[in-house]
Amino acid sequence: MASSIYALIRVSTDKQNEKRQVIEMTKRGIPSNNIVIEKESGKSTSRAKYKKLVKRLREGDVLYIENIDRLARDYDTILKEWHILTKQKGVIIKILDTPMLDSDEANHDLLNKFNRDILLLIQAFQAENEWQKIKSRQAQGIAAAKASGKKLGRPKGVITEAEIAVVIQYQNKDITLNTALKLLKLKRTAFYNLCSAVKKLN
Repeated sequence: MASSIYALIRVSTDKQNEKRQVIEMTKRGIPSNNIVIEKESGKSTSRAKYKKLVKRLREGDVLYIENIDRLARDYDTILKEWHILTKQKGVIIKILDTPMLDSDEANHDLLNKFNRDILLLIQAFQAENEWQKIKSRQAQGIAAAKASGKKLGRPKGVITEAEIAVVIQYQNKDITLNTALKLLKLKRTAFYNLCSAVKKLN
């Protein structure tokens, strides 16, 4: 059976940067239906989309991720998922911002394997450390906002990852205009305005 190529894109609930990741993945020829976008914290234990993707992956398949914290945000889970994917399932992981960690890296002599193992541990540590800092800043910001009487919630006009994904599929002619309108429950004019807004994100 021929191997397949996939991409995992994860964005937290407070960041809308999936468009950039989608662009990077489509540049690599990854089919839109093989680009999995999940919008939840990597610390979450549910991660239904990620778990579904893992079940789809077969030996020899290639999985692209932007960086190591797309697998998870905590040290232990990153190492666990890496082992499951690369050792148990035989999946090739390609990391955009750290090619040295690619699991099919050509140089497999002892010293290079050692260096990659060390780098994996360092990046797993950095991922959890950064996540803890982000959560701390978020908690401080929410507390400050509440103290000042500021209303919290999603700001008007923010484009979601689901909207961006549908626009990209429409622009790539993977879906029709009518399908896009039904998926987003928008009128034609509103959808065209959305397309224009997504274009400005490039």
